[in-house]
Amino acid sequence: MARRKKGRAISGWLIIDKPAGITSTSVVNKVRWALDAKKAGHAGTLDPEATGVLAIALGEATKTVPYVTDALKAYRFDMVMGAATNTDDAEGEVIATSDTRPDADAIRAALPAFVGDIEQVPPQFSAVKVDGERAYARARGGEEMELAARPLYVERLDLVGVAGDIATLELVCGKGGYVRSIARDLGEALGCLGHVKQLRRIWSGPFEPSDGITLDQLEALARTPELDAKVHPLRVGLQDLDEVPATAEGAARLRNGNPGMVLAAQAEYGDEVWASFDGEPVAIGIFKAGELHPSRVFNL
Repeated sequence: MARRKKGRAISGWLIIDKPAGITSTSVVNKVRWALDAKKAGHAGTLDPEATGVLAIALGEATKTVPYVTDALKAYRFDMVMGAATNTDDAEGEVIATSDTRPDADAIRAALPAFVGDIEQVPPQFSAVKVDGERAYARARGGEEMELAARPLYVERLDLVGVAGDIATLELVCGKGGYVRSIARDLGEALGCLGHVKQLRRIWSGPFEPSDGITLDQLEALARTPELDAKVHPLRVGLQDLDEVPATAEGAARLRNGNPGMVLAAQAEYGDEVWASFDGEPVAIGIFKAGELHPSRVFNL
C-alpha cells in the first residue's frame, strides 16, 4: 500500500522575494515546511545567486504552473563589460577580456537585435539536458559542449544606465530565457564581452515583489494563520485565461472529469478557458458549443 504524503491540502500561491545564495528548490522546501503543505512547486527557476519574484504553487495550484511559467517575466540585471566568464556570470572563471567600453548610445543601438523572436544558445553551465545529463554537470567536469540554439520571445530590452564597467538593463521575455546568454551575446555584439553580475526578477506573470514575503518573514510566520493569510487564491495563476461560470449541473459533471455546461458569452469555439462555480475554480479546458471539455480538474 502506497504511503500517503504528509501535510495539509492547502492550495494557492505564495510569492517569495528570493535572496541570493539559495536554490529555487530549497525555497520550495522551506515553503512546504512553513505551511505544512502536502504539495508545492515553483513556476520558473531562478539561479542560486539571482534574487526576486519566485512564485510557489501549493496543492491544486500546481496544476496551473504552466500558465504562469509561460507568461512574460521581467528582469533587471547588471552586465559587466570587459570580461567573459565560463558561466556567463560573476561566479565563473574569466576566459577572455577586452579593453573596449561602448557608451550608452552604442549599447542602445545594439539592443534591437535582441528583441522579438530570437535564437539563444543556453550557457554551458545550465540545466539543459545533453544526452540525459545536465549541461552544468558536464561543464563542471571541464567538457565544452555544442548546445543547440533555442527560440525565445523578447518583448523588450532596455538600457537603464551605464556606470563605469557596468551597464544596467531591463529585460521582458517569455518562457525559457537565459539572462546570462543575453549578457554574453550582447557583450560579444558590442565587442566588449560581458557577463551578469547581479540579476533580479522584478515580476513574473501576474506576480510582483509587493505580492510576496521574504524568507525571514516566512520563517517568522511559519505554521501560523498569519502565513496562511499570505497565500493568494489559485485563480490568480489563471489570469491569462478567460473565466466562464459553470451551471450547478455543469460543475458537478466537470468535477468528475466530464464535459459540463458553462455560460460563456465571450468565449469562442475552441478557446482554452477555465470554469468557475460560486467563484471557485472547477476546471480548465476547451470551450465547445456551450460546454467545457476539461483537461485539468481542481479538487478544492
